[in-house]
Amino acid sequence: MKTRQQAADGFYRNLREWFTAFLPRQRGAAENTITSCRQTWNMLLGYVAEHHHIGVEKVTFTLVDRAAVTGFLDHMQAAKSWTASTRNQRLACIRSFFTYAAAAEPALTIYLADLAAIPRLNGPAAAPVKYMSTDAVTALLAAPDPGTRIGLRDQFFMILMYDLAARDAEMLAMTLADIDTRRLTVDLLGKGSKPRRLPITSETAQHFGRYAAVFHPSPEPETPRVSSFPSTGWTTKSI
Repeated sequence: MKTRQQAADGFYRNLREWFTAFLPRQRGAAENTITSCRQTWNMLLGYVAEHHHIGVEKVTFTLVDRAAVTGFLDHMQAAKSWTASTRNQRLACIRSFFTYAAAAEPALTIYLADLAAIPRLNGPAAAPVKYMSTDAVTALLAAPDPGTRIGLRDQFFMILMYDLAARDAEMLAMTLADIDTRRLTVDLLGKGSKPRRLPITSETAQHFGRYAAVFHPSPEPETPRVSSFPSTGWTTKSI
């Protein structure tokens, strides 16, 4: 009977509303952020259920206390080699839910206060950033043979990525229409689906012209993603 009373504390109702309403609609969280939070909670709920020898559906606010969350973080850090940054991100995700629940139901504030006592973990001091020399970068970008089809493609994307200082995900989301050789700009979709427009050099625009003449002689207005980056190398989606 005690378990039934505990199960009625609204834990899963609040968790469902946090995932389906608060994160995507009110907070406007990116899909990757929601996916990361979902992974965190799946792991935490599994850990708590196993620790208490109960079904996952019987987990309640009372069971997800400071000891359980700390034990979970310690366990995952040891088992999965989580860095201090990863551990802190997971803790922030867990606290975010309890903050939402406490705002929705003030009586739940006691659980948020309990988790507030869990300290963030300080990681090792960041190593000094080392940069490649100009000669090294020049040699790297000159490595592909532009006299071959694959070399032309690889060299263009290496130069474009270097010129933009773009992330992999930003390059993956790019379309041909995002590259404006007249204005010398490129539109990128960054973290949180935030668009940004960056300048490119005239040399990069010339490399794009040579690449496009071979791979996209008659492109559609919104040709899909220009390229992808599998572990085996660069490939062009639209070839």
